[in-house]
Amino acid sequence: MDDHSIPIVILCGGRGTRMGEATQLLPKPLQPIGNRPMLWHVMKIYGSHGFVNFVLATGWLGEEIKRYFLHYHALTSDFTIELGKPNRIEYLSSLEEGNWRVTCVDTGIDAMTGARVRRASEHLPEGPIMVTYGDGLGPVDISKLLAFHRNHGKLATVTSVRPPGRFGELIIDQDGMITEFAEKPQTSAGTINGGFMVFEREAILRYIAAGDESIMLERGPMNDLARDGQLMAFEHEGFFQPMDTLREHQLLEELWKTGSAPWKTW
Repeated sequence: MDDHSIPIVILCGGRGTRMGEATQLLPKPLQPIGNRPMLWHVMKIYGSHGFVNFVLATGWLGEEIKRYFLHYHALTSDFTIELGKPNRIEYLSSLEEGNWRVTCVDTGIDAMTGARVRRASEHLPEGPIMVTYGDGLGPVDISKLLAFHRNHGKLATVTSVRPPGRFGELIIDQDGMITEFAEKPQTSAGTINGGFMVFEREAILRYIAAGDESIMLERGPMNDLARDGQLMAFEHEGFFQPMDTLREHQLLEELWKTGSAPWKTW
């Protein structure tokens, strides 16, 4: 298998309840940053390294994700259409993502992440699989991640990141005066799984049981892989930002709007 044809399973089936009413009609991966969905930004990170074979593990409002990609060219391009001949469309610009291959797999409305990975993998050929979340952004070097995974020879790799602070940090002097307000500073210690994972097929078949919707990738399977010495961490030292809340959505939107989005590697 050519490295750039390795499938990338993107977990985009959750309900996104921490974003409130915003995800009642539009799933979190389709929430816009600029004029494109969050999911597109995740895919562009991979695409900038030549990885273009995407498998979308859908669930909650999965039909909206299917609809977006079925009409992708029309939604993202200028075009001319003869209303009497609706099947004749002339697109006025080339499709930058024309080499992307997108597979949508319904993995269940309420299935957990492990179950989604297992179900999506059943449609894929033999070989390694990359997995990530549909709601986390960072300029991760995907090529180096894959090389790291191949070199260590274990069954699985996760990308470790330093999570952003959930709240602005107040710097206060001895008199109680605020001298600095740092908006969402990076934590000074500790790392989390930021997604951007690589699994050998054996890891999925051995550690994620088929047919069990309750399996969370981050609990049983990851713990078992770690216990067996089969889980490695690829360290990403740069920017990383999840989109779990409306406030985080606004932060990413502002970074994109001002032309200072660190994840834009294309």
